[in-house]
Amino acid sequence: MKKIIIFVGLLSMILLLSGCQMNVGTGFHHYIVEPFASLIHLTATLFSGSYGIAIIVLTLIIRLVLAPLMIKQMINQNEMREKMERVKPEMQEIQAKIKQSKDAKEQREFQQDMMALYKKHGINPLSIGCLPILIQMPILSAFYFAIRGSHAIASHTFLWFSLGGPSLVLTILAGLIYYVQFRVQQTMMTVQPEQGQTMKMMGFMSPLMIVMFSFNSPAALPLYWIVGGAFLIVQTYVTKWIITRQKQTAEI
Repeated sequence: MKKIIIFVGLLSMILLLSGCQMNVGTGFHHYIVEPFASLIHLTATLFSGSYGIAIIVLTLIIRLVLAPLMIKQMINQNEMREKMERVKPEMQEIQAKIKQSKDAKEQREFQQDMMALYKKHGINPLSIGCLPILIQMPILSAFYFAIRGSHAIASHTFLWFSLGGPSLVLTILAGLIYYVQFRVQQTMMTVQPEQGQTMKMMGFMSPLMIVMFSFNSPAALPLYWIVGGAFLIVQTYVTKWIITRQKQTAEI
């Protein structure tokens, strides 16, 4: 299950970051991307025409809307990892029996024992599925394309850089922030040795891909990723605080 989540997350990142080479469907562009573009322009008018501030504000609003869903997912993942860790010896024993057995009927019986073990301890691997990722990707993708395709944004500057031209400083900063975000999130994970290499690859791939695609992209895009990545770092710490409080309450 963790491998599936990692794969979907990596695939989603590839699709999002390669957006400059994708053909956006007419319906998606008309009903989702264009409203986001209009929202960026409207927000900019509220801040004296600053598209940089508009991008920051809307990125924070979108992340705030998605935050309850993402926090709930992270809490569920943490609870499931703890349950899996508690029953790990029993799981390994059953898994060893399945591997040693050559009889199909006997293997099915061991698999039923595994399901019974899951049920006994309230373990449901599907509860940490990919639904939150699937829900947020259309929203974030629309925001990405709205920024990517706006000529108005491209003609404006924010602070010391042009939003329409590449910025090496913002590109490097975006990559660093997403690497820090991964390392912060990693502190909440109990990863098995066989999954450690996959997680490590994911930790390096996401920031590297952001740097690669930001390098020749308008500076508005790494600005969007910087704000989003910084929010995710704070969100992770908030989630850890919630989990700690829940444990303290349960112990009382």
